[in-house]
Amino acid sequence: MNYKSASYLKKGDHVRILCTARSADERQLQPAQKLLESWGLQVSFGNTIGKKEHQFGGTKEERLADFQQAIDDPEIKAIWIARGGYGTIQLIDAIDFSAFTSASSARSAKAKPTTIIGYSDVTLLHGKLQSLGFSSVHSFMPLELKDKPEKSVESLRRTLFGESQSLSIQNTFSLTSQVITAPIVGGNLSILYSLLGSDSFPETEGHILFIEEIDEYLYHIERMMYSLKRAGKLKGLKALLVGGMTDMNDHEIAFGKNAEEIILSLTAGYDYPVIFNFPAGHIKDHRTLQLGKEMHLEITPKIINFTP
Repeated sequence: MNYKSASYLKKGDHVRILCTARSADERQLQPAQKLLESWGLQVSFGNTIGKKEHQFGGTKEERLADFQQAIDDPEIKAIWIARGGYGTIQLIDAIDFSAFTSASSARSAKAKPTTIIGYSDVTLLHGKLQSLGFSSVHSFMPLELKDKPEKSVESLRRTLFGESQSLSIQNTFSLTSQVITAPIVGGNLSILYSLLGSDSFPETEGHILFIEEIDEYLYHIERMMYSLKRAGKLKGLKALLVGGMTDMNDHEIAFGKNAEEIILSLTAGYDYPVIFNFPAGHIKDHRTLQLGKEMHLEITPKIINFTP
């Protein structure tokens, strides 16, 4: 599949921060606002910022209206989702993507589709956009900015402005030397699992699939991986890229395998490389991925090089 993408940002462009899931207020988001403004961008907050409906950033209707207005507005070039948690699934089937998908056509006021930024619960939006043939940006949330090292922040900036970047990690599993170029899709494993059987699950065959997870029981990691396998989502990959598998849980009677062992056991029959320890997900050093865009992987005996 050939994915359409938004234009890279330039100074003066308008970024909207809003909630599709859990709540956030302006005070919490000031560091993110100052960061974006230091990059020469205009920043505004959606109507959901500062609203609270139990754990959510407003009612379902308020969050839907806020997101809908932002993706329809031709002046807003990017939407950075304030916070994850749970809640985007309440909106996904009610969002009208027609202005988004018709962007750049003669009948649209939008020159290009809006860049959607976030991860975790935002995997709902990533999956939907990739299923529609559009790219999006998998990166940390504004609320997490204070904990992020400079290299994570710079990775986001370079991605948004279309500047070149590369990353290398150790080839700790002695993967066979090879070169792979393919589009990357994916996100949080639990959210991908929840998308099975829906029209929001992205195409995986011929792609690099990225997964990450936090605070899950090991038996459920296996259940989710089995489910992806049974649905045919693990076959025909170019590579499986595994980010942070953070704070995994076990019972008093041990499950008997860690997350890496579970993933390896369920991909053992495939001939693509399974790459662990990619710095993305619920970890401190979260590098940005442009989902729906081609990634170039060069696997050497000691190092794996990644170039978007």
